[in-house]
Amino acid sequence: MDAQQFRYAAHEMIDFIIDYLENIRSRRVLPTVQPGYIRDMIPAAAPELGEPWQVIFQDIERVIMPGVTHWHSPHFHAYFPTGNSWPAILADILSDAIGCIGFSWIASPACTDLEVVMMDWLGQLLGLPSQFLACSGGTGGGVIQGTASEATLVALLAAKAKAISRLKSIDSDVDESQIVGRLLAYSSDQSHSSVERAGILAGVRVRLLPSDELFSLRGETLKLAMEEDRAKGFIPFFVTATLGTTPSCAFDDLSEIGPVCHQFENIWLHVDAAYAGSAFICDEYRHHLNGLELADSFNFNPHKWLLVNFDCSAMWLKNANDVVDAFNVDPLYLKHDRQGQAPDYRHWQIPLGRRFRSLKLWFVMRSYGAEGLRAHIRQQIKLACEFHQLVAKDDRFEVPVPPAMGLVCFRMKGENNLNETLLKRINDAGRIHMVPAKLRGQFILRLAVCSRYTESRDIVFAWQELRSHANFLMGQQQLL
Repeated sequence: MDAQQFRYAAHEMIDFIIDYLENIRSRRVLPTVQPGYIRDMIPAAAPELGEPWQVIFQDIERVIMPGVTHWHSPHFHAYFPTGNSWPAILADILSDAIGCIGFSWIASPACTDLEVVMMDWLGQLLGLPSQFLACSGGTGGGVIQGTASEATLVALLAAKAKAISRLKSIDSDVDESQIVGRLLAYSSDQSHSSVERAGILAGVRVRLLPSDELFSLRGETLKLAMEEDRAKGFIPFFVTATLGTTPSCAFDDLSEIGPVCHQFENIWLHVDAAYAGSAFICDEYRHHLNGLELADSFNFNPHKWLLVNFDCSAMWLKNANDVVDAFNVDPLYLKHDRQGQAPDYRHWQIPLGRRFRSLKLWFVMRSYGAEGLRAHIRQQIKLACEFHQLVAKDDRFEVPVPPAMGLVCFRMKGENNLNETLLKRINDAGRIHMVPAKLRGQFILRLAVCSRYTESRDIVFAWQELRSHANFLMGQQQLL
């Protein structure tokens, strides 16, 4: 493919993307294919000779689309949103064309410098404490990770290295393996599975603490657990607080947890707000950040709810040197004569390589403006409230926790197997898509407002779909 052929193909692909997203409502949201379906649709080996673009293009609809779960469909209500917008798509096109690998400042100065400034822009929109911002002139700053899972692992590994270094400075003869065997991290029983996974990858124990009746981790629970574990000879060193849990979008009480971590000293507090963090650009939701000034790191995913395409996970550090000290390996071939004057982001993350992801933040924040982004968040929360009102009017259903952000958790009154059957029927029909969770042993259904295309009519459609399956199940029960 030469430049002129690319020009033609690019126009054709852009038209396809526009038509796909503008008409996505008409596609079945959940595919019906079986695992391995593509193997029977394409040759068993790569072609010896290149094929014309038109042949490749035609196979997008034939081969790929039948197996796509349409995350941006207004009928997709599973998990949490994944961001999407025209400016973000354009930014990815430019990033792919530039094709830099921004592991150091000199590898592409614009890649690093724009990220530093965009993380300040974004942090200011959220009202983060100034210690987290590079523009404050202190040791803090932001970095774009791939996912919130990576951010948690980075924070945990940095905290582990810091704890080992501190304890070895007290007793240089102590064996490092003995220290690691006593290290203990904490999180809520509602936290994302990636917290436990980070513990596995870091080789440290993670203790999950019970949440309260609103599924929130409280300061007193954390305090008692750390006192108990210290008495047993463990070394508490790391806490993950979650703002917007996956099962029910519950909020750990950061205003209590922060002071407890500060009181115990040498406790790294990481705050994971992967989904809900986007809402903190709105003043009315920013109270959830009370206590953040006592945290060491904070993360949320613009690629979930802030119209930025995956991957773009925003992480801020109060003292970036803690991470750099833990990850710094500086071979001669990566050195340059501007070191120390700007971040070399390879020291702030797990991989060395990184894409020009800050372009997405730049394009999106400039295109929508702060007010446009706030309007998007508020509209999606309004749609979730509309669904909650519909559920509340039907006495066959119950809402075990209040709706939070763009999420409504609900269930049919009755046994878990009734709700399991309801969800299976819904997803088998494929007209809308949802996933379940369990709260205190109760099987619940989650409806998340995910697509930027979602409108009130789509909420009504989802409710009508739910009611039709509920009507069928109630009729079956009456026959029994």
